[in-house]
Amino acid sequence: MNFAEFAQSRKSVRGFKETPVSRETVDKVIDAAKWAPSSYNTQTWKIHAVGGDVLNKIREGNTKNTLAGKPHVRDFPYKEDYEGIHRKRQIDVAIQLFEVMGITREDKEKRMDWMMRGFRQFDAPVSLVLTYDKTLEPAGITQFGLGSLAYGIVLAAWDLGLGCVINGQGIMQSDVVHEHANIPDTEAIMICIAMGYPDENFAANDVRSTRADNSEFVTYHGF
Repeated sequence: MNFAEFAQSRKSVRGFKETPVSRETVDKVIDAAKWAPSSYNTQTWKIHAVGGDVLNKIREGNTKNTLAGKPHVRDFPYKEDYEGIHRKRQIDVAIQLFEVMGITREDKEKRMDWMMRGFRQFDAPVSLVLTYDKTLEPAGITQFGLGSLAYGIVLAAWDLGLGCVINGQGIMQSDVVHEHANIPDTEAIMICIAMGYPDENFAANDVRSTRADNSEFVTYHGF
């Protein structure tokens, strides 16, 4: 399989088997992903690999705070509400997911349960929490580097038979993650990646998002 075919074969996984992922396997994923490009080879990223009781405590804290109505707490400014075509794409994939999961607009209980799965990091056995040192702020280039690392992680995991979903909800209560994963306040949490072996019987895992045609976002100059 060439790279284009491999990249297109990957999809986000939101339902995982209970099968543990070994530390050695996580290390293999990171070993491959760390070759992602970074500005001037600065490699301004850190990874906190979380599982077991630590991850369960994060799930519990996220759930408790969210159900209590605690406002989202992030470590950097973030646009919560998308608009225009970006919002449409967000809605389109949500419609696909809700359809395969049998969640209707009127079913508030199932909609709430689906939302809470995100805060539980989709019950994955592993969460990779990506951070950077706050001394690097303003951190636009640093965040670009973490984005390239995140893509490397999901591809490397896919190559080893693991599924991932890049999960913003899992770090929306960043103080919970800092506390239980023992992440110092000098580091800013960028994102987390839920990772594990895909559950083939979980309907949402059949959903594959689409990509816009190049003509919608590419402008050629001088060709």
